[in-house]
Amino acid sequence: MQEINNKGAGGIIKGVAAVIVDNKAYLSEIDGKIGDGDHGVNMAKGFGRAADRLDPEGTLSAAMEVLSDVLMSEIGGSMGPLYGMMFSDMADSLGEAETIDAAKFAAMIRAGLEGVQDIGSAQVGDKTLLDAFTPAVDAFDAAIEAGKSFTEALAAMKAAAEVGRDSTIDMVAKVGRSSRLGERSRGVLDAGATSCAMILGAFAEDITARLS
Repeated sequence: MQEINNKGAGGIIKGVAAVIVDNKAYLSEIDGKIGDGDHGVNMAKGFGRAADRLDPEGTLSAAMEVLSDVLMSEIGGSMGPLYGMMFSDMADSLGEAETIDAAKFAAMIRAGLEGVQDIGSAQVGDKTLLDAFTPAVDAFDAAIEAGKSFTEALAAMKAAAEVGRDSTIDMVAKVGRSSRLGERSRGVLDAGATSCAMILGAFAEDITARLS
């Protein structure tokens, strides 16, 4: 069975944070076309602070709790509470498990998705992070149900998140500040879907490296 140790996996979140920080300007550029233009700045601030405080040799659960606390208490904008709840619910789902296999990871990301859904009114097609997150979670589950390995399911998740991200270009925003633009919001990637795809991609790459 493919699995990684929970302890020592805190470094996964440092990797996720590095991707967000490295793409700060890009995320804010996207957001600036139909939103406030602060998505990259706020995300980089929160993820960067969390990366400085977490223990990379500790558990993934503990690292996600640190990230959640920072996102919910120290960054502005609408994404802090959304991502904060997502990582809190993911940490709760994983708990003190000694190892993380495909089944535990599936439950973890499903819990994160449900956490985001519970605190917002957005649905798939509304041009939000759910347009990347929902198909990614579904793709991971489908791969496992089809008998694919943990590694193959992670690749399917990453690919589905990227397809979902790209699908937002043709969508009209239905929620948030950008929804006020109506048809003018079409033709631009959603910043939340973009950062979500980055986060899931970083998870997939780091866990895959640990499995090999």
